[in-house]
Amino acid sequence: MSSPPTAPPRPALASFWHDLPREARLLLATVVVDALGAGLVLPFGVVYLHEVRDMPLTTVGAVLGVPAVVALLLVGPFGSLIDRFGPRRVQIGALLSQTAGTALLAFVHTPVQAVCALALMGVGQAAFWPASQSLIAAVVPPETRQRYFGTSFTILNAGIGVGGLLSGFLVSVDSPRSFVIIYLVDSVSFLVPAIVLAGPLRHVANAAVHEPGDDAPPPSGSYRDVLRDRSFRPLLLFTMVSAFVGYAQFEAGWTAYARTVAEASTKVIGIAFAVNTATIVVLQLVVLQRIEGRRRTRVLLLQSAIWALSWAVMGLAGLVPASIVGAVLLATSMGVFALGETLMSPVQPAILNDLAPEALRGRYNATGSAVFQVAAIVGPVVAGQLLGRHLPVVFVAVLLAGCATMALVVVRLERLLPAHANGVRAEQVTTG
Repeated sequence: MSSPPTAPPRPALASFWHDLPREARLLLATVVVDALGAGLVLPFGVVYLHEVRDMPLTTVGAVLGVPAVVALLLVGPFGSLIDRFGPRRVQIGALLSQTAGTALLAFVHTPVQAVCALALMGVGQAAFWPASQSLIAAVVPPETRQRYFGTSFTILNAGIGVGGLLSGFLVSVDSPRSFVIIYLVDSVSFLVPAIVLAGPLRHVANAAVHEPGDDAPPPSGSYRDVLRDRSFRPLLLFTMVSAFVGYAQFEAGWTAYARTVAEASTKVIGIAFAVNTATIVVLQLVVLQRIEGRRRTRVLLLQSAIWALSWAVMGLAGLVPASIVGAVLLATSMGVFALGETLMSPVQPAILNDLAPEALRGRYNATGSAVFQVAAIVGPVVAGQLLGRHLPVVFVAVLLAGCATMALVVVRLERLLPAHANGVRAEQVTTG
């Protein structure tokens, strides 16, 4: 008697999706809507305020920095609120604040109005990332978090890319109404995850309230306890340095270098950003399979080297300005940078949340978010000063030195990191 045919094995992504708890699948689905909304408006902040609402560029630059400043001031208190009331409640508040701020931004006409709208968005931004990371850690098992963070990053970039393409066809500076529409759509996109959290996920990630007579003590801890963690301090330094040489320059320094030193057209810059997004979408799931079960610190070492290569390639583009070779080098640098992103995006938050005790997870994530905000504020200033003073070689040297610093910090981190936070299985500890 022949045995019954066995079902073919599921593809890796299908298996991962099937193995996730229902709550985690719902969270991942909300990323699609949120990313599409963000992609609609992300490329057009300066264009909208300067060309549609007629604000001077100098004013626009200052106004667009408001969310980062507000977020930096408030992220600490929000971390405490997450640990006290649970990430779900704080996340809903963050989403509602971003909904209100984005909706108001659609109708601003003066810098003061824009500051008010962007300040509301900054309040939401301060709460969103630490609450989101803590929420994920609450519903996703430790052994699955690395893949979850990487998959979420892929969906985020795909959604932003599609949203950006759609808005590129929809908006026109000759039609202020078109900008109002995309900002209102972005505003509504924040409501979708808020509804999911308030409805189907209302039972998860709610901090336990201590009642009189309970045997268990109330949750305790402070930011002093967070900073006493010897394993967390080098991770915090790595986060700050990587944010400074990474996303802070990706959003400001790279573009400024491409325009002023490599003399690239706006079309070349647009293509390079598309290459970055496409690389992440294509490679992230492949990278996740390759790094599964490997020491996370070794992955971060590789990322540091890849980012150094990315900035070196960008630097070479400055030697052949306004040329096809320069354009290819710029696009290549963004593709290489994206490869580094696919390594860091699943690993760094997984280390942080595996290190964090449950009672302090909000504060751990808030501290990581705070140093990221500091780098996001300082990075563009440093880039502006160096490139504004016509010191492109020094600018590239600073970025390469930053990547070397990242690698040195990772070496220190590996010595202090507990095996479970480094993604090391028990049998790997004995074999090294």
